[in-house]
Amino acid sequence: MGESAYSATDYSAPAMMEGIAQVVAVEGDMVWLVPEQGSSCGSCASASACGSRGIGTTASRLDKRRFRIDNGANLAVGERVVFGIRENVLLKASITAYAIPLTTMLLAGALAQWKYGSDPVTMAATVAGLAIGLGISRVLAGRLQTRGDLAPLFLRRARPGETCNS
Repeated sequence: MGESAYSATDYSAPAMMEGIAQVVAVEGDMVWLVPEQGSSCGSCASASACGSRGIGTTASRLDKRRFRIDNGANLAVGERVVFGIRENVLLKASITAYAIPLTTMLLAGALAQWKYGSDPVTMAATVAGLAIGLGISRVLAGRLQTRGDLAPLFLRRARPGETCNS
């Protein structure tokens, strides 16, 4: 009966997707990070399509994956850090990038087919719907970027030997 119900988990905070990155450059109050490739990346079913492997030199591929964060923790080149992105932000970004263009494309095509019943008109409306959806997505992504929702957050310095899976 004397068991404690205390838990250190804060369920009110949004869940975070975490990753480990290495500091590759310091520019004023910002640091540039390159995410480390997880040990499971090479055996993943989509490894050839995710950008972690592919055509080009390793340096050019890593350079494309660089991102920056505020250097409030006074990080130095070579340090390993744990960064996080809120799961709800990933959901918003996915909806913005995929669901909105796809939905507008399908709706425009379906409405054109229903109203005109002509394949050329339906195809044109589908392309127009996709273009409109991509435009809407671009505006919404800009708003997410401006608010800082898409920026990764520094969580802590990585412990020696720490990986994404540990």
